[in-house]
Amino acid sequence: MASSDRTNDGDLGEVIDILLVEPNHGDVRLFEESFKEGKIVNAIHTVSDGEAALDFVHQCGDYDDAPAPDLILLEPQLPGTTGMEVLSELNDEPALNEIPVAVLTSSELGADIVKSHGLEAEAYIRKPVEADEFVEFVHSIEEFWFAIVKDEPDD
Repeated sequence: MASSDRTNDGDLGEVIDILLVEPNHGDVRLFEESFKEGKIVNAIHTVSDGEAALDFVHQCGDYDDAPAPDLILLEPQLPGTTGMEVLSELNDEPALNEIPVAVLTSSELGADIVKSHGLEAEAYIRKPVEADEFVEFVHSIEEFWFAIVKDEPDD
């Protein structure tokens, strides 16, 4: 798994590179603002469709200088290449299947829909509908990340 050596000034933890794959610009804005409001300092990279997500993780095209993401937050309903196709490719490629993926869902049925396609993610997180719920949502992302890091075996 890729990790960043950068740290922020107010925290001893490392800054992680998060790839947010979300077509709704309003949700992207709320997500980024909530990270700031929650004083969670991480590098958030956003793309709005599946093709861009795959280019980002493969570091090709417009993203040849992009960092390898430490965590992917994936909306399954994307224009073009769907989130299911992105998740399938991530799961099928050994170089990519180490990246933890949290599928962002708009309903309670989201995890069931993804699983019905024979796919699995590390987590399924229901997106909040109210702006003030985003801070709690962002903290759940941070807790998810720390759980992944904590659960990794020491080398």
